[in-house]
Amino acid sequence: MTRIQRKRTGGNGTWLVWVALGVTVLCLLLSAWLVSSPDPVPDSQEPAPVRVARATPAPSPPPPRVAPPAPTPAPQQAAPATPEPEAPAEQPSEPQQPPAEGINLYRPGTSPLKQGIIVPEDFPLPDGYVRHYQATDNGERVQPILMFHPDYKPTDSSGNPVELPSNRVVPPEMAPPGMPIEILELPAGPEGVEPIP
Repeated sequence: MTRIQRKRTGGNGTWLVWVALGVTVLCLLLSAWLVSSPDPVPDSQEPAPVRVARATPAPSPPPPRVAPPAPTPAPQQAAPATPEPEAPAEQPSEPQQPPAEGINLYRPGTSPLKQGIIVPEDFPLPDGYVRHYQATDNGERVQPILMFHPDYKPTDSSGNPVELPSNRVVPPEMAPPGMPIEILELPAGPEGVEPIP
């Protein structure tokens, strides 16, 4: 009795499995790439030519027919015209002034000149007082007057706040000591005058 011993060929079968698996993965990758790639556009494709339609002139209408002139009737004597009643004359309305905003803030007469104590140019002003320069609507400069500084808040001897005029023009009784009191006389004009309170 003869025994035939089979050779184990386990290494050859594993190699075939790995090759088959590699080919399958490669096919899957190739098909996925083909599906996701956009359709190729041939380079030779050119845009379609644009046609420009030219307008054809409309046919000219036929010339109008000229009818012979009709005979004119003899003139009749016109009746005297009755005078028409006159319409009542309308009163011109006053032109309305636009509201004082924007450039209208600077139209003549919108800012009256302030009347106050004239400040000599060589007079040293103490803290809390300022020179206020003005001009008429015609551009004429007037002498500066004495006003309180916007940040000035005076107090009396007890420390209580002193009420100042609303327009901040210094009245003669609140002028700094040693200052000559001379009130500015303003020229008449459309801007008007704001007197000392």
